[in-house]
Amino acid sequence: MKPQIGENPLSALPQLTNQSASTQPAVGAQTPQLQANPDTPAHPGLPTLNRKQKAAIVVRLLLSEGAKISLTDLPESLQADLTEQISALRMVKRDTLKTVVSEFMSELENVGMAFTGGIEGALSALDGSISPTMAQRLRKEAGMRAISDPWQKITDLEEEKILPILEAESTEICAVILAKLTVAKSAALLSQIPGPRARRIAYSMSQTNSVTPDAVARIGSAIAAQVDNVSIPAFEDEPDERVGAILNFSSSSTRDDVLEGLEETDASFAQKVRKAIFTFEHIPRRMDARDIPKIIRGVEQDQLVIALAAARQMGHDASATFVLSNMSKRMAEQLEEEIGESGTIKEADGEAAMNALIAEIRTLEAAGEITLIAEDE
Repeated sequence: MKPQIGENPLSALPQLTNQSASTQPAVGAQTPQLQANPDTPAHPGLPTLNRKQKAAIVVRLLLSEGAKISLTDLPESLQADLTEQISALRMVKRDTLKTVVSEFMSELENVGMAFTGGIEGALSALDGSISPTMAQRLRKEAGMRAISDPWQKITDLEEEKILPILEAESTEICAVILAKLTVAKSAALLSQIPGPRARRIAYSMSQTNSVTPDAVARIGSAIAAQVDNVSIPAFEDEPDERVGAILNFSSSSTRDDVLEGLEETDASFAQKVRKAIFTFEHIPRRMDARDIPKIIRGVEQDQLVIALAAARQMGHDASATFVLSNMSKRMAEQLEEEIGESGTIKEADGEAAMNALIAEIRTLEAAGEITLIAEDE
């Protein structure tokens, strides 16, 4: 007899297991002395079962029918109770089984919504709806060192966040961490660790068979807590990207002056900022010629004329030529004619027009419609 059960057949188990276990766990026709359950109506000729016994029968039935179920989200005490009840089961008569399944299906149909429970489940449901800072604070206040599955949290981390942990921990702890990660991620991380240390970690992995599950769980909880204690940055972008974005729309004189000052103060940071900057002169080097029609569609024609005319006045002929040569011939000829008639462009007006074109490029890049070519190292 196979019940037709929905996506989560175990969602009604908490309702079936909210009573203490009977002192007589065996069920079936041989056990008429079982403790009565006042919540269940009497069925003539059938034994009365407590809720934990019923839950054990349901779980055993699902497993026998080949259902893939997971009890790991249930409290450990409840997992232990179910295991004890299943171990005590012997024979269950067909009528008894039918009655238990019918009651379980009734409980399941009455479930309108199931919550995962706990602060971690709530935060997962609210992911993206509350700020990361608030989520971190709630985790700390709730003592999230006892995370339901710390290894899942660690496995989901990017490699660049796991690598500093591996660099700081002992080889034995690193061996446990790599053993718990996916093979692909472990291999990628091991390749980034210096040879001698990588060999020691690999050797330590050969000793992990003696590590107990409790020790692995404690290591996972400690690492997950360490990850949670890392402060969340106030800004999404890196500092060099933010400075570069500002200098993109600054005047060339201001940009050159700031970069010169950064070179004197912090040459490494200045180099990163230069890579983050995208100005009119970068167009031929960092843009795909096929993207030019997309760009010019988002810019007013009079601004485009001023931008191209100013570019030629300011020595950016290569950029102006690149833009004009990658549009329709008719439009390029029309723009060339207007550029010739535009006369001398004021520097401020020219930079404003060029920045409008750059802003359109950045907007399309952020939307994923175009991709800029990375500067060579």
